[in-house]
Amino acid sequence: MNIFVVNSGSSSIKYQLFRWPSERPVSSGLVERIGQEQGSITHKVFDLNNPEAPATELRLSRTLPNHEAGLREVVRLLTEGAERVIQSPGEIAVVGHRVVHGGEKFAATTRITPEVKAEIKSLFALAPLHNPANSLGIDVAEQLFPQARQVAVFDTAFHQTLPEYAYRYALPTELYTEQRIRKYGFHGTSHQYVAAQAGAYLGRPDARLITIHLGNGCSMAAVHGGRALDTTMGFGPLAGLVMGTRSGDLDPSVLLHLLGPLGYSAEQVSALLNKESGMLGLTGFSDMRDIGQALAAGDERAELGYALYAYRIRQYIGAYAAVLNGLDAIVFTAGVGENDALVRSRVCQQMDFLGLQLDEAKNQQRLPGLRDVSLPDSRARILIIPTNEELEIARQCAELIAAS
Repeated sequence: MNIFVVNSGSSSIKYQLFRWPSERPVSSGLVERIGQEQGSITHKVFDLNNPEAPATELRLSRTLPNHEAGLREVVRLLTEGAERVIQSPGEIAVVGHRVVHGGEKFAATTRITPEVKAEIKSLFALAPLHNPANSLGIDVAEQLFPQARQVAVFDTAFHQTLPEYAYRYALPTELYTEQRIRKYGFHGTSHQYVAAQAGAYLGRPDARLITIHLGNGCSMAAVHGGRALDTTMGFGPLAGLVMGTRSGDLDPSVLLHLLGPLGYSAEQVSALLNKESGMLGLTGFSDMRDIGQALAAGDERAELGYALYAYRIRQYIGAYAAVLNGLDAIVFTAGVGENDALVRSRVCQQMDFLGLQLDEAKNQQRLPGLRDVSLPDSRARILIIPTNEELEIARQCAELIAAS
């Protein structure tokens, strides 16, 4: 069964094609700069008969005015030329879509119907940067793969196990019952994937884990026995940790001050908190690689940025260890979590009371796959686990189809 996973962003499409039940993709790629003057596609093809063989990689420049043009180019790469992996789009049995916001309605992977599409659209206001792009990806995939079953996997679904006292805000009840204002959480597919990997590595399906997803967007989750008990993002993806351009936790009085005495509009506040704050606001850079270079050059703003970034993570580790009533492991994942040794080092400083002891030599090594970078006598393990949201989506699609 061929499962094609689509992860549509506002100007990008990540994709992987699986020949299930193999969990190694046949092909994967990234379409970038959709709608800009010049788009790009990075397309990889893998040899399933030789897992050690390097992927065949193509890099293309294309004019991509919209997502349909991007996906049509991907279909062409999959079906044409010497590196084709399928004969026609009709060989795709299932298309799995990452959808960021599922509200309270979707607590599990779901077959896409007109009613499901309407519900996703009704949540545009709660995820204005993500759900419209996800919805567009569904529409385009339905045109290109009319015979395939379309399936939605929601980022918020994993966090639907939060207890009410964790997801409710101390606001008038009708704002929850009528307007559904509550904590939803995001990055759920990533947290679910790495938590399962960590539990298998530890041999503890009941493990008490803190998963730390650090990319341009950042979030953490407290996970016990594979169930999420709390998470840092909330009603939208602004809360919690300091991020590339997003502020993270903020005193609501700051918003009132911006909207009142300082005369900001709601649109200006949204742009400020989503696109101009976080590490960009603190340091002038949103990419941790650039900030690391500035830090090495002695930039004081970069030093403050790193200190604040790590401090916020440490705060939540302490809080979530209390939520879990103990700790078996913390898990670093996503681009920054997997690759920035300095972030991991600063986060793990002075964590002896939780039993976290980092092996700095292992931490500095850059190796593929799951890594345990704890000292041998560390009571709680420190793990680096590469996330694979596309594989997790494919797994959930396969489980849904098998059960139907």
